[in-house]
Amino acid sequence: MKIGFLFNHDQVHQVAHALPTALAMAEGYPDAEIVVATTNARLTDEVRRLCARLGVTVPLVELGLRRASTRALSGALEWALPVTKIGIYRDNLDFFRSLDALVVAEKTSLLLKTRYGLDDLKIIHTRHGAGDRAIGFNKHSATFDHVLVSGSKIRQRLHREAGVPFNKMSLIGYPKFDLMPEPAPRLPFQANGKPTVLYNPHPSPHLSSWYAQGRAVLEHFLHDDRYNLIFAPHVMLFHRKFVLTIDKFRVDRAGVIEQRFLDAPNIHVDLGSAASTDMTYTAAADIYLGDVSSQVYEFLHTPRPCLFLNAHATAWDGDANYAHWQAGEVVTGTDDLGAALDRAVAQHDRYRPVQRALFQRSFELTAERSAVRAARAVMSVLGDTVPAVLPERELETATGLQGGLQGLRVA
Repeated sequence: MKIGFLFNHDQVHQVAHALPTALAMAEGYPDAEIVVATTNARLTDEVRRLCARLGVTVPLVELGLRRASTRALSGALEWALPVTKIGIYRDNLDFFRSLDALVVAEKTSLLLKTRYGLDDLKIIHTRHGAGDRAIGFNKHSATFDHVLVSGSKIRQRLHREAGVPFNKMSLIGYPKFDLMPEPAPRLPFQANGKPTVLYNPHPSPHLSSWYAQGRAVLEHFLHDDRYNLIFAPHVMLFHRKFVLTIDKFRVDRAGVIEQRFLDAPNIHVDLGSAASTDMTYTAAADIYLGDVSSQVYEFLHTPRPCLFLNAHATAWDGDANYAHWQAGEVVTGTDDLGAALDRAVAQHDRYRPVQRALFQRSFELTAERSAVRAARAVMSVLGDTVPAVLPERELETATGLQGGLQGLRVA
């Protein structure tokens, strides 16, 4: 049985969502052939970095564009459109045909079924993030052979809005949390002892706070240094000259970050390094400032103050696509940003129970690593009922759980 894990994107933000599962399968199911496929050097380097961090290796191949016509189209249009991401499938059909199953964190791979006729290939979706945006629950989700979901919120919305049958979903927790940095990192500029705000705007022009309010946020911290600022937007915000979205067709330009912001001693700017995607900043910050990014749920792994920017005057109350805005105050402008941040800290006890409830609905975690649960779910989809060969660390966890359950039964 040959199982591929594909990372096909311009940036690395999806790797941490699925790679821990690939490594858990390599450890726990030695009879299965696991291969990780990437589509550029950036992704390859990130896979190798995380493999080294977890101390597990797995066969790795880097797919590329093989046809001259695809390469020419990419050269002409890649500045605005993801030509390479789409062309990878047609140019590497022999690789995909060699697989029994393909595990992916995105939906473009469905082209293998809808356009290229690989009906026998089981495609399993891991998703990437536990956010609330409507695009995460569209009808494409029902096209996968199976979907791995982090919590009951995702499961219920996929069933209700996308029509995914319950028997085509498995609750597995959140494998990315297997990479949670411990203890929480501190950046050098945090040595000044000031509380640190993470500003994490989304790239989508019709949802993001960046285009209308982002520079005013940076200006605030430039002139009011009572707080540190980590400016770490979604890695796709500044990746291209223009940001284009297709769920609601919009085009906008993120622009450039002026040098005066880069030079400010209380501002740390990161427009796309691995630290923007591996929970370094969500773990290091004391306060979250954002709009619709799913990273807020990773931030809520430890409940802390949140503040949200409603830059589009959205009527969000009661809208499931903005459920995370219940985790803190929602403001429409930046004129009183300093006072709003102060309130976020002072009133956090009011929001703490709500944050815990939102987190628990988004992530159903157990003492067992989420990646191990996900690996077992993938093998079950493929008809394998043989128990995993657990590494020693998992055997210790399983033994502890069994003892605890026996104690409950005796009681």
